[in-house]
Amino acid sequence: MTICRRLPAVAAVILALAASASVRADSELEQPASWQLPDAATAKAQLDTYLRDRRLDEATRQQIDSVWAGTDPAADSEAPLLDRLATTLALADGEARTLVDFCRTATEPTVLPDFPVLRSEQQPTWVRANLRLVLGRWLAQHQLYDEALEQLRDLTPADVVDPAALLFYQSVSYHRMPDKRQCLPLVARLLERESQVPQRYVALARLIRADLEPLETDSLDEVSRLMDEVRRRLELQRAGTRVRQQEDEVLAKLDKLIKKIEQQQQQQQAAAAAGRLQPASPAQDSMPMGGRGPGDIDPKQLGSKSGWGNLPPAARQEVLQQIGKDLPAHYREILEEYFRRLAREGTGP
Repeated sequence: MTICRRLPAVAAVILALAASASVRADSELEQPASWQLPDAATAKAQLDTYLRDRRLDEATRQQIDSVWAGTDPAADSEAPLLDRLATTLALADGEARTLVDFCRTATEPTVLPDFPVLRSEQQPTWVRANLRLVLGRWLAQHQLYDEALEQLRDLTPADVVDPAALLFYQSVSYHRMPDKRQCLPLVARLLERESQVPQRYVALARLIRADLEPLETDSLDEVSRLMDEVRRRLELQRAGTRVRQQEDEVLAKLDKLIKKIEQQQQQQQAAAAAGRLQPASPAQDSMPMGGRGPGDIDPKQLGSKSGWGNLPPAARQEVLQQIGKDLPAHYREILEEYFRRLAREGTGP
């Protein structure tokens, strides 16, 4: 009876040992992460070295101490370590305060002010890098992804106190470009420490990966995303060089799609014509065929170099329907611009 009563406890111990062994085996198989998560003590030590050369009054130093002691409400946000550092830099330097206050109070993506602190050689590199992350985060949160990448593109996890935030906002910005080649490696790096970074980063990183992995170059899906990026920037009144480049890229990809569909249409028509010309009973080699024809071939207007003129009106309309059926209605304007450009170049239908 005693042995029977002890069996459940023994079984529980065995299961626990097995689970522990499995965890150890899994951890041994895992590749070491390519980046580290700095702790508050390391960041504070670096900051203290920086502050020794700053002329700060006693009240300011006490306020900085309260930030790192966790008693200042300004330090409580989605990225505590980065925001504690930003709060401290704002207290210690007037130019840094201008940037930090902007990111805390600006609610609309207006014309961005100039922030000399980001270029100042008097500031240590690590100070400028973390302030760039503060600004880049704000820009990405306000859908200014190109501007965000201007700040974040060449930063590495070792440059900042919140490498998870850096990798996340780099990934988000490249995702919206869309730039699969740049985005997916960043997502992979972020997920190297998925058990240690904010779970919202992990969840969105997995969604980004699932969204981008099947994306094919020059597909309707890619064209649709580029069109959405053009629309977004136009809504933000960012109709500059970047938008014009994206519009040209969209038109070039549409041109490829149209030519591909034209070729498919022509192949189908050629196959159908060959089927109609094939005689039901082949003529015998020893029997001369009767009849006489003029030997002329029905000329076909090949149209311009774009190939658009190769198709009759009905086929052209079918091409338009195939291209447009997978795209939202507000993309029609860019499609119309494509054909207006063909007309201006003398290659229109």
